[in-house]
This record gives sequence, C-alpha cells and structure tokens, in this order.
Amino acid sequence: MTAEPAGADVPTEETGLASLLRGSAEPLSQAYDVALLDLDGVVYVGPSAVPGAPEALAKAAGTGMQLAFVTNNASRTPAAIAAQLAGFGVPAGAADVITSAQAAATLLASRLVPGSAVLVIGSTALRIAVRERGLRPVSTALDRPAAVVQGYAPGVGYSQLLEGGLAVRAGAWFVASNADATLPTPRGIQPGNGALLQVIAYATGQQPVVAGKPEPPLHAEAVARTGAHRPLVVGDRLDTDIEGAVRVRAASLLVLTGISRPADVVLARPDQRPSYLAADLAGLLEPHPAVTRQPPAFCCGGWRAHSGHGGTELSLDGAGDPVDGLRALCAAAWSMDQVSLDMIRPALARLGPLRH
Repeated sequence: MTAEPAGADVPTEETGLASLLRGSAEPLSQAYDVALLDLDGVVYVGPSAVPGAPEALAKAAGTGMQLAFVTNNASRTPAAIAAQLAGFGVPAGAADVITSAQAAATLLASRLVPGSAVLVIGSTALRIAVRERGLRPVSTALDRPAAVVQGYAPGVGYSQLLEGGLAVRAGAWFVASNADATLPTPRGIQPGNGALLQVIAYATGQQPVVAGKPEPPLHAEAVARTGAHRPLVVGDRLDTDIEGAVRVRAASLLVLTGISRPADVVLARPDQRPSYLAADLAGLLEPHPAVTRQPPAFCCGGWRAHSGHGGTELSLDGAGDPVDGLRALCAAAWSMDQVSLDMIRPALARLGPLRH
C-alpha cells in the first residue's frame, strides 16, 4: 500500500530470507513518517508506563516522526487515554488517539443513512463515537435499529445482549469494535469482547463484522486520520498488531515488552511475522541490521543461526546484541517447513532475557 522508504531493505526470494524480515540503514523514526502505536504492553502496562517508553517516544517525535496511538480498547474515550499518556510524559492529545470504537462508528456511518438508530452494547465511549458520526445511539430493539454495535465494557450484561440479539435476529447489521477473546487485568486474563460477542452470534447465527485489529478498518481509520504515507505499525501482539499490519501490507515493529515472547515470534506463522524486532520502543531510534544468508547459516550482528543435529534442532552461535541473535534465529526458523518449541529451546536459552 505504500512505497518502502530509503534505507529499508526488503528481503526477496533470491536472498533466501523470510519475506517480512527487513533491515533499515537509518533509524525507523526517520525511515517512516508515522508510528501507529498500540498502547497496553507497548507504551504502558496497566497503570504504569513501560520503562523507557516515554523517553523513546519523545525522542522519536523530536526527529519528526508523527505518533498516533491505535487501540482495540473501545471502553475509554480518546481524551481519557490521552490524559493517561500525558501523565506518563508521553506527547499526546485526544486527536492522536484512534480507538476501535471510532473505527466501528466510521464503518457504520459508511453504510447507514445519517440519523439511523444504532443499538449500542458497550461503554459511553462507544455511544459517543456513534453519535459523533451522525448516528443515533439507542438501547432497545423496540427502536428498530438499523445496526447493533458491540464493544467491551465492564457493565455489559444479559439485558443488553438480549436486546442486541433481538435486533440482529430482526435484521440489524451486527458490528463489533474488536474480537479480542481475552483481556489482561491485574487479576489475570479475563473474557474479552470476542468472548461476549459469541452470545449474540451463537443465538442468531450471525457473526459480526469486526472493525478492530487485526481487521483492516481500524488501520484505515488511523491512516486516514494521520495522513500517513509510510506508516509503521508498532505492537506487542502477533495475533492483532502484527497480523493486522500484514493484512494491509504495512511495515511493523514487534516490541518484547508485552504479550508476545521471543519463542512466539520465532514460531510465528507467515501472516503474523513482523518486519522488525526490538526489545522495546528504543528500537524506533536505531538502525536495524539486515539478516544475511551465509549457507548454511543466517547471520545478524555477531550471531549465526542454522539447522543442526540432523534437522532436529536450530543452533545459535556467537555473541553480541541478543536481539540480533533473535533476528538470525527467526530467519532460520522461517526458512524451514516445520519448527517446534523443543527445536529452538537451546538457542533461546543462549540469548538470555530479551524483555523487561
């Protein structure tokens, strides 16, 4: 969808590298014009900033990179999220925050007549987003809504789901802000919007159209709002942030401060492989060395990754920045047909800790 910036090397089949591993001779904050940043696990974890994240973002912005914060969270308003970011010292205003609630409302407005009734299951933030796009939020199927939109909120209960199910069965278009199956909380992993969606889907036989990651509407909303020409998607989850970037052919940076771990990225399936890897958001400020093929090994920095023990193990030799070792290991694993966790355990152990 966008031309590659100067300095960003796109591996080809001739190099023998996996299609999404890239190198950049210049810092990513200079190679890409807008960073589309996930929030939880990237900028903050719960109530606390990820160590070093505010400083890295301030420096990236200082180089001219535009920052936008793109979240599947539909339960909070952009203003509330921006206030939290500002409290961490992150340069952000409400206009810099793009939520799945806004993407869902835009999706609804693209199909519905202005003023149409939309049954909202979710938070006040979702109702506001619907209203801001010229639609009329309602709470009951008796209003004969043209659509039902569902997003996560702690207070969602059976009475709301009942009204939504009646409306969908009567022909209302079913839209979801996001389909995340789970939600991380201080008490542990709890059911997310994707789990709650299944109540109406199971009862009506209708699956919702999803606006949030990894589906394209939220990315399209972010690009339209920022005017990005060379966006870089930055996230901590392979199954939302990175898969969403792959679907729209956007470059992506996976940081290891949140959900996805080194083993996950080495074993990532093709549609969830990032373009770049970094331990944290400081990766925006650095060049990214390319992985080279020196048969039978894949090399990056001072590391060499290759198949060993008759193809039953991936070996890693060398020293230096452990992220370079992970890059080499990813390239080696992605070049093979079948790789298991047992095959990469010894190599991962050599890298040591890669995350906060």
